[in-house]
Amino acid sequence: MARIALTGAAGNVGRELLGAFDDHDLVAFTHSEHDDVDSELLDVTDADEVSEKLDTFDAVVHLAGASSPDADWETVVSTNVEGTKNVMDAVVENGIDRVVFASSNHAVGMYNAADPDDPETMTIGNARTVDPDDPTRPDSYYGVSKAACEGLTDLYADRHGIEVVNLRIGWYMSEPALRERTGDDVDPGRARFARATWLSPRDCRDVHRKAALADLPESPVTVNAVSRNDQRFHSITETVRTIGYEPRDNAAEVLDQ
Repeated sequence: MARIALTGAAGNVGRELLGAFDDHDLVAFTHSEHDDVDSELLDVTDADEVSEKLDTFDAVVHLAGASSPDADWETVVSTNVEGTKNVMDAVVENGIDRVVFASSNHAVGMYNAADPDDPETMTIGNARTVDPDDPTRPDSYYGVSKAACEGLTDLYADRHGIEVVNLRIGWYMSEPALRERTGDDVDPGRARFARATWLSPRDCRDVHRKAALADLPESPVTVNAVSRNDQRFHSITETVRTIGYEPRDNAAEVLDQ
């Protein structure tokens, strides 16, 4: 049984993962108190606090940070980049074996952005396949922070022998939310983006669980985390091959129901 730290447990993805490790010892960390989340408080921008609290763990699933593509520069630098460095320093200091870093499709979002000046619209034009080994092409300051954090986690993996999985997460949402965001009144490019990048709740649980627990053929590993959508342009071949991801959901099948 692994002892796993989950930072950012009060976020949308974090809440989904609270039930993904029932057969392991999961400790949830949040920035503030939430009545519906049993967690310990952790400010990832406080290096001493991170070092003290991220101890006696086998793995860290690091979700904490600003999560909006329209986040400003100061926020993503302090919370995402510096916060991730604090986590990685704590991992080294405390001898933690593995880090799962919640990266984002926005780290490569400019490849298929229909409107490069407005990434928050999340619309796509003629999409090309985006492989995990393609160079990063961020679509926002948020995307830049995720690309920078991938660089940090890769550095610590190479320098300190830490097992690292960078997950470029797609658009996590429920089936009702997917239907709402692909309706007739939604911009066609934005609806297509939703169908292409959807990550269903159960696929979200599976990909994070596998990233935290699977034997890795190499490290660091960077992979895409989307469901097996017909219109996906983020390749998941590498996700299946390297961590044993088993996507079960498809936006097209949900919307055909």
